[in-house]
Amino acid sequence: MSSMVLIVDDEYSGRETLQSILEGEGYQLEMAENGPQAIEKAKELLPDVILLDVMMPGMTGFEVCQRIRNDPQIAEIPIIVLTALDDRESLLTALKAGADDFISKPFDRYELRARLLGITRLNRYQKLLQERAKLQEANAQLLTAYEATIEGWSHALDLRDRETEGHSRRVTELTIKLAQACGMSADEIMNLRRGALLHDMGKIGIPDSILHKPAALTEEEWAIMRKHPQFVYDMLYSVEYLRPALDIPYCHHEKWDGTGYPRGLKGEGIPLAARLFAIADVWDALTSDRPYRPAWSEAEALTYIREQSGTHFDPQVVELFFKVIK
Repeated sequence: MSSMVLIVDDEYSGRETLQSILEGEGYQLEMAENGPQAIEKAKELLPDVILLDVMMPGMTGFEVCQRIRNDPQIAEIPIIVLTALDDRESLLTALKAGADDFISKPFDRYELRARLLGITRLNRYQKLLQERAKLQEANAQLLTAYEATIEGWSHALDLRDRETEGHSRRVTELTIKLAQACGMSADEIMNLRRGALLHDMGKIGIPDSILHKPAALTEEEWAIMRKHPQFVYDMLYSVEYLRPALDIPYCHHEKWDGTGYPRGLKGEGIPLAARLFAIADVWDALTSDRPYRPAWSEAEALTYIREQSGTHFDPQVVELFFKVIK
């Protein structure tokens, strides 16, 4: 897209001269014949640069420059002042008024083109930086909204399943510690955190009669309960930014020996995030009070986790867990 140049000169011959110099250089040229018209067009068109003659009746170029710099809507537009006054005082007045550059008449056409090219390049670069900063800010705001949504979903699940209130937050914190200890990257941990918070979201699809049943579940009821990892996968796979976070919700009930569900994955076929989470999940469940049993002691829970090494849990992850938990 070509840069727009607003030429401001009260004399027709001055405007014509500038037009003849800049025609064919790829600029979109616009004209203004006096100061008020220049300000009006600057607001309307938001040009990339203004070529501004100083000696104009009514409002001088210096005044126009100052007015533009004092208007937040157009204050950032670069201005090159053109004047027949080739003296230090005029130069200082132009710079003081906010001009970016200064060329004396009669001017060399090659010098004018070079100065204008330099200013438009710089302005384009500054606009690019501003747009990039705005984009980064928008992305940051969007990410914050995403994270708040995930936190809200997780809290809603904990509220629905009162016996596990606070469970999602605790297992997430412990899983992150394990991930840091095994050297996962920041991006991997970000996705792991999201997955950990949403690990039981599939239970939305489980009827209350099963989820809140005080007695042991029947085999038919267990068959429905075991579908919750598939439910969450089906619900969230279409959400592109959550796709890398699905390892935990989809695979946290898989077991190292292949006897888990929903797919019976085995060994390193189970994603690492899910292997880390599985230990944190069982540890928190065992050491928390539940309606059907009191919390186990830490010693009892540690003994159980050690016994499950190589069957339920990845043996290397078990060793890592013992280092982290101590």
